[in-house]
Amino acid sequence: MFDLSTLSTFVVVVLGLFLIPGPAVLLVLSRTVQAGRRTGVMTGLGIATGDFVHAIFAAVGLSAVLMTSALAFNAVKLIGAAYLIYLGIRALLEKQGDVSLPKVPAVTPANAFLQAVPAEVLNPKTALFFLAFMPQFVHPERGSVFFQFAVLGLVLSC
Repeated sequence: MFDLSTLSTFVVVVLGLFLIPGPAVLLVLSRTVQAGRRTGVMTGLGIATGDFVHAIFAAVGLSAVLMTSALAFNAVKLIGAAYLIYLGIRALLEKQGDVSLPKVPAVTPANAFLQAVPAEVLNPKTALFFLAFMPQFVHPERGSVFFQFAVLGLVLSC
């Protein structure tokens, strides 16, 4: 299916992408600082799940549809932005206990996971990554395109 050079190149590039902080990295770091290691890990798992959803979408061609339709792409961007604004407003509107010691609303690990999945799925930069980058490593002559996208998505998610 994949030769060693293709897979190792993909892994090196993915590791390089993880070193560039973006919304997903910032979300994981903020949740970890806010609620501890377990919540940070669950947020990371939510991000990984969102990445795998993108891999499946790319495999079935949804990412291509998003990129050919300006309306669909803008809708995903707006929904993603609205969701992040919603999370921010919700955090701001949480009732404060003691005025001198502001409390950050507690986030359970399960809630952190459930918030991270749509945050990553609705991230248009992630969709662009899967549309522009992933196809470079998929070769129809090497077997099922869907399976290749799924394997690369698993590698990225892990």
